Amino acid sequence: MCTTCGCGVGGSGDAKQRSPEGDASALEEGQGAAPRSAEGTADDRPASVGQRPPEGGVSFHHHGDGRWHSHRPGQLSGHDDEHSPGHRHSGAPGLDVAHESSSTAGHGHHAGHPPAITPTRMVQIERDILARNDSFAARNRRRCEEQGIFALNLVSSPGSGKTSLLCRTIELLKAKLPIAVIEGDQQTSRDALRIRETGVPALQINTGKGCHLDAQMIGGALHELSPADDSLLLIENVGNLVCPAAFDLGEAHKVVILSVTEGEDKPLKYPNMFHAASLMLLNKVDLLPYVEFDADLAIMYAQQVNPALEVIRVSATTGEGFAEWLAWLQAGCSRAQEHKRVTVAALRRRIAELEARLSTIHGD
Repeated sequence: MCTTCGCGVGGSGDAKQRSPEGDASALEEGQGAAPRSAEGTADDRPASVGQRPPEGGVSFHHHGDGRWHSHRPGQLSGHDDEHSPGHRHSGAPGLDVAHESSSTAGHGHHAGHPPAITPTRMVQIERDILARNDSFAARNRRRCEEQGIFALNLVSSPGSGKTSLLCRTIELLKAKLPIAVIEGDQQTSRDALRIRETGVPALQINTGKGCHLDAQMIGGALHELSPADDSLLLIENVGNLVCPAAFDLGEAHKVVILSVTEGEDKPLKYPNMFHAASLMLLNKVDLLPYVEFDADLAIMYAQQVNPALEVIRVSATTGEGFAEWLAWLQAGCSRAQEHKRVTVAALRRRIAELEARLSTIHGD
């Protein structure tokens, strides 16, 4: 599970990557996949879970506490058999747990099992996960800076209109600069297919039970997409206002999208996300006459959480506010390109200085 947020399988271990052509492949270690968790995955579990093997051998049973043990024929998951005192349970490979019991059918199997993870240990695990993610994020950010890529992490609740907003944005910008898109969803490649219909490359990452993209997934996607220098990279995260706030992907900015079909108090309920964002797009403003939504109040709440938060009111349907949104994007791309030029110029000066010193040394 995601140790940080507790919903689903966290990290990259459950993620699948669909290439720009739509082929699915597991993200490889070092190119977008997180290492296996201590608990493993379904592939690590015995093939005969909860069933008697055809040959009549040992079957495996799960107690719901993350551990498995075996039963001989006649001792299946229902525990209708009588256990003898002091019987042993076989758990994970190499683990044999003994406990005393005088109960017969259906006992709870609590005695002798390892204790739950302590809160202190849970905090340490979370810190380790985030520290490892930050390392990959720094690598992604360095690559984007070296290439002059302006990378954005678009975050929101499901149904806020992220993909529709991206499609309209791409249609209006693709003639002016190269664009690439990374799509994050738990299942399907529908959004990536929509993006590809605009004519730009898009790669789909399916996180399975995972609730967010992470930096290692993005590193693998960058390797696969190979975005052009001086381009715009748009990352559409999994629809979730909780977990993506904690995971840096190596982006220049998080852009949070709030639609008028949601509640004005979303920024107060999910403050971490709005605090982490640089820009809020208030989307679907064309629906304001038909819904009970106070746009000014929503903006006030958002800037109460984050006073530095910029806000643009937009409609992906009518195009309202897009001139301001596109200007914001183009200004960001220009800054990224200028940063690359300055960095390259500084490196060239440094190389020239070193070559001059070497020439002096050899001349002496």
